[in-house]
Amino acid sequence: MRIDSHQHFWDYTHNAAHYDWIDDSMRRIRADFLPADLAPLLASSGFDGSVAVEARQSVDESRWLLSLAANHPAIKAVVGWAPLASPSLAASLEELCANPRFRGVRHVVQAEPDPAFLDGAAFNAGIHQLTARGLVYDLLVKAHQLPAALRFVDRHPNQSFVLDHIAKPIVTQAVDPEWLRHFRELGRRPNVACKFSGVVTEVPDWRWSQEMIRVHFDCTLESFGADRVMFGSDWPVCLVATDHRAWVSAVESCAARLSKSEQASLFGDTAARIYGIQS
Repeated sequence: MRIDSHQHFWDYTHNAAHYDWIDDSMRRIRADFLPADLAPLLASSGFDGSVAVEARQSVDESRWLLSLAANHPAIKAVVGWAPLASPSLAASLEELCANPRFRGVRHVVQAEPDPAFLDGAAFNAGIHQLTARGLVYDLLVKAHQLPAALRFVDRHPNQSFVLDHIAKPIVTQAVDPEWLRHFRELGRRPNVACKFSGVVTEVPDWRWSQEMIRVHFDCTLESFGADRVMFGSDWPVCLVATDHRAWVSAVESCAARLSKSEQASLFGDTAARIYGIQS
């Protein structure tokens, strides 16, 4: 089964205020992006489905994504949002987990101003509730937050983590050595997988090249191994720099040297295993 492990949906027409992170430089994606828009893109690249990921940090959005999944079988799993540091977390998880497609939680740590956010006692207690329920935690951090992410992950050896967007280094043909050092260290944790996604939008001015993608793909593969890396498009965010097909082709080119089984892991099997997706 071929799975795009990271994409978003939003009804921008009716909820623009909730997407204030889409600034003027990203005006291309100030529009509605719904399952009917993604379906032909997945089909044209041979994907069977995708993992829908939260984009506005609300339980209401998590409910909405699950309602979309109920009507669109190509949405194989939902990584939603829940109030991890709140006393209401247990009730939220009880509700959301009643739907078997709810498979994980994400919080936008990259936007938190407190450098010690991941050390917070209440937030870490929330992660323990995810562990108890067998849910994945999608870790969205920037490169400079990787040391904090390492400490955080080490507090939860039994929790399944997925690092989003390779921790968002500045992407050029020269790899950032500080990012790579911490990235490799995180890759040594067997309970952490990594999405090769969101890379083109970290290129200055979005002027990306295949070589930029290749060197970062190779670093990702070296750091996490072929069985803990998964392809993600980050559609529709990717549209500010490329299109779905071009990004798929770029990663397919990087992966051409891999064995058939390694390619299958990258393009679906790893996502299916980690998110508990049934064929």
